[in-house]
Amino acid sequence: MNTKELKSLLDVKAEYYNRTDFIHADPIRIPHAFTDRADIEIAGFLVATIAWGQRVSIVKNGFRLMDLMDNAPYDFVMNAGPADLKRISTFVHRTFNADDCLFFIASLRNIYRLHGGLEQAFAAGLSSGDFNVYNSLIRFRELFLEIPHLPRSEKHLANPASGSTAKRLNMFLRWMVRHDEKGVDFGLWKLISPAQLCCPLDLHVGNVARRLGILKRVQNDWKAVEEIDQVLRSFDPVDPVKYDFALFGMGIAEKF
Repeated sequence: MNTKELKSLLDVKAEYYNRTDFIHADPIRIPHAFTDRADIEIAGFLVATIAWGQRVSIVKNGFRLMDLMDNAPYDFVMNAGPADLKRISTFVHRTFNADDCLFFIASLRNIYRLHGGLEQAFAAGLSSGDFNVYNSLIRFRELFLEIPHLPRSEKHLANPASGSTAKRLNMFLRWMVRHDEKGVDFGLWKLISPAQLCCPLDLHVGNVARRLGILKRVQNDWKAVEEIDQVLRSFDPVDPVKYDFALFGMGIAEKF
């Protein structure tokens, strides 16, 4: 398949999978249950944090977490008292346990009180010359971990400086930053450009990318993210991460 044919295939697949029909089975379903900007941000961030394992389990536990937050995530983050926090300490998703959950709530409160919210915290590390969100992710992680926490909780916040693909953070950024008329991604944030977004690289995306010849690197790490992104930006420098819909959809629905 030549470059022109590959781009044509990915354009068709991205158009097909970027539809609200597919939201029901995807973690993005949880933030779509809200209309307030801060609720969408916090619900999206928390469900992206637990987005590994079976999608059915992720969606189920995402809604359970929202129930424990009285389906008012921003108000809960900012105002939860001891009884509220005791209730939410029952939440567990795989290795994300009560200690992790309580720390994430406390850190989100700190982010909104002292750093202007999630958008400002993610944008804090960006400069005008950054072509991707690498520095954004590193600076956000520093801000998020600035309050006291158990070392174990750090594993739930990816660090691309250590080679992580930062799949869940990149997925969350896609949700918040990308904007089109399809109704899947929210496009709420303006401080980060869609052109700077990186593909959320997981097992499915990596396998499809390799079969298509987009990715040569064997290991799924940050270098692999940049290798994929170089090709995707050549296809669409303004909105390269729209092709996440194609790569992920082909991997999940078509077993490509």
